[in-house]
Amino acid sequence: MTTEIANKTLSERIEPYVAIIGPMVMILAILLFMAVAEPARYFRATNLNLILLDAALYMPMAMAMTFVITQRGIDLSIGSIAALSGIMMAFLIKQYGFSVYVAVPIAILLGAVMGLINGLIITRFNVPDLIGTLAMDLVYRGFALVLAKGLVLARFPEFLTEIGRGQIPGFIPIPVIIGMATMIAGYVLLTRSYFGRYTIAIGSNPEAAELTGISVNRHKVYAYVLMGACAALGGVMLTGKLNAIQATSAPYFNLHVIAAVVVGGTSLFGGRASMLGSFAGVLLLSMMINALVTLRIEFFWQSVASGVVIVSSVALYTWMQKKDRDGAGGVFAGLMTPDGQKMLRFSAALIGVLIALLAIGGLFAGNPNPSG
Repeated sequence: MTTEIANKTLSERIEPYVAIIGPMVMILAILLFMAVAEPARYFRATNLNLILLDAALYMPMAMAMTFVITQRGIDLSIGSIAALSGIMMAFLIKQYGFSVYVAVPIAILLGAVMGLINGLIITRFNVPDLIGTLAMDLVYRGFALVLAKGLVLARFPEFLTEIGRGQIPGFIPIPVIIGMATMIAGYVLLTRSYFGRYTIAIGSNPEAAELTGISVNRHKVYAYVLMGACAALGGVMLTGKLNAIQATSAPYFNLHVIAAVVVGGTSLFGGRASMLGSFAGVLLLSMMINALVTLRIEFFWQSVASGVVIVSSVALYTWMQKKDRDGAGGVFAGLMTPDGQKMLRFSAALIGVLIALLAIGGLFAGNPNPSG
């Protein structure tokens, strides 16, 4: 075994880590650019703390979404699950006098039940994941709107705000600890458990997995239950972070989480997963959005930048998976082909657009002139 490892070329050793190399290179590019454009504002401790807090909110959901997407699934209802779970928790605390220590587990359990419903709709009624979760997104959001009746529920016990934005003195914020713990648990589950192995097998070839004795539908339901519970945890963390919750909260959770997972190298076509990549993807998107805010670029341009990163990543990983199927001698060998050169130029052009956008923001990063 040791001899086989020693005989591997550098490219063969690096290839398993390509998924995480992509987002890490983008993270390094953002750090280098901001070190030139806005070092004082971007690298101050309070701003780095904001980046970590923002990333921590999405870590539990990115962990669960990695399993869902690896099984060739998708969940577009997580924002509504987060909002409805947060609303239910808020009502239990504010209106019915429940202890926060009881209301939080109930909210997470409710999220798991909603995930179970999603899974059963997809597996029992053969509704495509995209349509099923999109429909349930409308259902859960509708319930949240009916329950909240336009109210903003706010001012919760300290324990809840500690979950969302608290910090252990002299240590990292509590939400970051929660987020990192879920990512570590997800890594262990993906790489060291039968559930992780079955997830990859189902995503690679559902029919073959079924023939080997794996209960494909049951494991799909498990993934959606985990997704629902983690979405509810995200709703709890969001409520604590804002110290408030309303029915329209978390409208873009699904897009942000799916983007982070895909950018991190998990294939939308199933069978390829990287928990480390998902973590890097979450961190990358939080750093990028924070950089755009630091440069005072409008929210609409932030959406453009996010879209550029997503398109570039999906195109690259789709090409990589095709090379795997075609047996092109691996990713690095494939990059030397004409198709590989086209992909490199395409990715470079998209990343260039992102850098140009950051540069434009840097030019106008000075204090805005007062109007009138």
